[in-house]
Amino acid sequence: MAAATNQPTDQSRPSRHDASPSSDETLGANATEDHRDQPDAHNNREPSDSDEEKGRHNSPPQPVGFFDSALSKVRLQVFGLWARTTLILSAFILVVLSSYWAVLFNVEQNTSSLTVFVVDFDGKVDPFTATKPLVGPMITQTTEMMLAAPEPHLGYETIQPSVFDNDPMAVRRAVFDWKAYAAIVVMPNATAMLQQAVDQANVTYDPLGACQVIYVQARDETSYNNYIIPQLNALETQITSKFGQMWTGMVLQNTTIPRENLERVPQALSPAIGFSQFNLRPFTPAVATPAVTIGLIYLIILSFFSFSFYLPIHMKFLNPDSHPPMKFPSFIAWRWTATLTAYFFLSLSYSLISLAFQIPFANHSAPVTEVANNPEPYGKGTFVVYWMINYVGMISLGLACENVAMVIGQPWTAMWLIFWVITNVSTSFYSLDLAPKFYYWGYAWPLHNIVEASRSTLFQLHSRIGLNFGVLFVWCAINTALFPICCYIMRWKTQREQKQK
Repeated sequence: MAAATNQPTDQSRPSRHDASPSSDETLGANATEDHRDQPDAHNNREPSDSDEEKGRHNSPPQPVGFFDSALSKVRLQVFGLWARTTLILSAFILVVLSSYWAVLFNVEQNTSSLTVFVVDFDGKVDPFTATKPLVGPMITQTTEMMLAAPEPHLGYETIQPSVFDNDPMAVRRAVFDWKAYAAIVVMPNATAMLQQAVDQANVTYDPLGACQVIYVQARDETSYNNYIIPQLNALETQITSKFGQMWTGMVLQNTTIPRENLERVPQALSPAIGFSQFNLRPFTPAVATPAVTIGLIYLIILSFFSFSFYLPIHMKFLNPDSHPPMKFPSFIAWRWTATLTAYFFLSLSYSLISLAFQIPFANHSAPVTEVANNPEPYGKGTFVVYWMINYVGMISLGLACENVAMVIGQPWTAMWLIFWVITNVSTSFYSLDLAPKFYYWGYAWPLHNIVEASRSTLFQLHSRIGLNFGVLFVWCAINTALFPICCYIMRWKTQREQKQK
């Protein structure tokens, strides 16, 4: 019993596992505590140079000065592009802008190309053939002497009355039909009426009835105002002065003429003769100036800028956005139709400006031999004709701009606009008869025919409107034929640029 009592049982002995943790658990716990106490080597390591370099690459570059070494390559590239662009623009200015200056080069020396008929009917038509002519021979001799002079002069051309069937009105028709810029007509009774005035004391004698000067200012008011009319006025002054001295001496030496007659008709002594001016078609009103000159520049500009305004609208058909893209041939047809339709309304707006500022569009026509202000060859339909001139003209000018813009693209289209404006203006706002013959190609340019057709419509001038429309339609046809080709070129350029990106 005693032995049994002193021996502890197995259940009462402390278990090795219960008494203390195992060595593995102890090491694991200690390792965990050590790990918690130790700082994170990965999180707290010093940043390396490679990390700083990566940070610099990821951040946006800082601005530098113009002479920084980092810009050395791009500076050379910019210098090269700048020099090339400046050279191109300088050459363009010298070539294209010179064409505008050159059209007025030596104008004074070329005024002889402005033909002026000198037609002497004096004493050559019945019943005045019995009188010895004095006025006519004096005038023809003076103009022929001017042709031999070295100074700039008009192209005086003496024409026999028989060419005009001895009819002074036929000379007016010739001037109206642009066979000459002006005409000096010595009336059949010029000397006879002057002689009768001093012989019979005819107090009704008017010196201005001796000669006539015929011209059509609305044909080209710039040339008439600057060159033709001033020289004709100078010629009139020279002739009246010269003839007055000769005639006064002759009358005073003629003792058969009573002194009382001379006192009653002093105008028969001085100025003795004069010139009546007949401007068959005056350029009036002044507000018509933009319609046939400067205003047409804006017609070119409007047709040019319509390309940039309308192209983004048209491109919606090709950019799929909840819809399939349009077939390219259909796109071309739509663009051409939409462009011409836009020109239809834009040209109407342009034409309405002239109507709003009261340029006459509903006057009656007038005989070609009579002086008339703004006679209208088409009556109340004149405005429609004027509108159609601007419409067809805008097509001929605008389609050319469309085609060129599609082919050359930006920024070269700006240079095209300058070229297109200068070549059209220089050959339409100034007389090509005064320009060097190099500019004769201007007769085929669109704006020249627009100006000529507009003038003949607004002022009832000699009409070549069929020829003018014919030239414009040729431009329309050529540019229409080139339009699809240019559209494909623009698409090819766009696709190439997208691939390069």
